Amino acid sequence: MSTADGSSAEGRPDPFSRRREVAATSARSLLMTVLGELVLPGDGPVWTQSVVDVLGLVGVEEKSARQALARTAADGLLVSERVGRRVRWDLTDWSRRLLTEGAARIYAHGRARTRWDGRWLVVVASVPEQQRARRHRLRTRLAWAGLGSPAAGMWVSPDTGRLDEVREVLTEIGPADAHVITGEYHGELSAADLATRAWDLADLAARYEEFVARFAELDPADDTGTLAAQIRLVDAWRRFPFLDPGLPDALLPGAWVGHRAAEVFHGRHDAWAEGARRAAGALGL
Repeated sequence: MSTADGSSAEGRPDPFSRRREVAATSARSLLMTVLGELVLPGDGPVWTQSVVDVLGLVGVEEKSARQALARTAADGLLVSERVGRRVRWDLTDWSRRLLTEGAARIYAHGRARTRWDGRWLVVVASVPEQQRARRHRLRTRLAWAGLGSPAAGMWVSPDTGRLDEVREVLTEIGPADAHVITGEYHGELSAADLATRAWDLADLAARYEEFVARFAELDPADDTGTLAAQIRLVDAWRRFPFLDPGLPDALLPGAWVGHRAAEVFHGRHDAWAEGARRAAGALGL
């Protein structure tokens, strides 16, 4: 449940913050990747040193790793328990739900091609200018739901199946005035041009090209290198479900690089899974 200013009712940071989702790699983002990729499936607490050692494989210094743990706990995502002189960490119920939802989006992203019947889901909503936090939360929640904005106060998606999700967002945030419509577009733009206005597809393509160049030919030499590569792979990929609305091919430029990027991610993730698990187990995760 969110408050009027867009933060959660419990005072937690907004998990749908666009800044958090697309920010450059940091100790915090790598820790969240480790939690989702390695800790969540294990369903149990992990020692501080194990987390520090794993983050060290991807260049995070011990001091930064410990600070990331403390700050993540302060955000309500982790709880600590002291056992003698050692400390171990466990996911909270809230973070387990958040990571489970995130994992579902991350690992499903790019696996299926979207078919389109030519209909759009259109949202027209307004929030008073002075309620900037609520305006920001409305934008980020609708973006997380896959909608783009071709004009001020207007969001669109070619996926009308998102109607219930959009209704939930509007009910939660409560804009001053909102209208939701489904149907065909009969404006002056082509469907592809409308998509280009709603989403920055050129920037998205450049991000995908960078991802392919970074990981397509990467071949780790051993299990430790495989674990490091797997963490970096997932950390880079987990931004795309927020950035990419999963448009049907009819709305995408030809030879869409996102399809190649998805092949790289899922192929590398599957190929590296066993070696990464062995290395993580050796480090206590």
